Amino acid sequence: MFRASYRHGRQAVSKSFAIYVLKDRREKAVNRLGITVSVKLGCAVMRNRCRRRLKEAFRTLEDKLRPGYNIVIVARSASAKTDFPALCEEMKRALSETGLL
Repeated sequence: MFRASYRHGRQAVSKSFAIYVLKDRREKAVNRLGITVSVKLGCAVMRNRCRRRLKEAFRTLEDKLRPGYNIVIVARSASAKTDFPALCEEMKRALSETGLL
């Protein structure tokens, strides 16, 4: 899922994360989400915090998305420092840029 999304999917980049979207051939009714956070971002506590914040920002917009896509979010170092409302706005802009919203 991850490699195919990186190679063949549409992408959008913001200061806090990069997002890759690819149409899923198997499942038509649901979206699948994958989040990657590099060790470079910090200790396990920071990485898990970034993962939880990105997952929650995605969850707030999930019901408005078109179904049947694989979505991979790659966290950047700014995702740890960005406040949550700004992170949600970046997520909304990136998802609309990829054509899912």
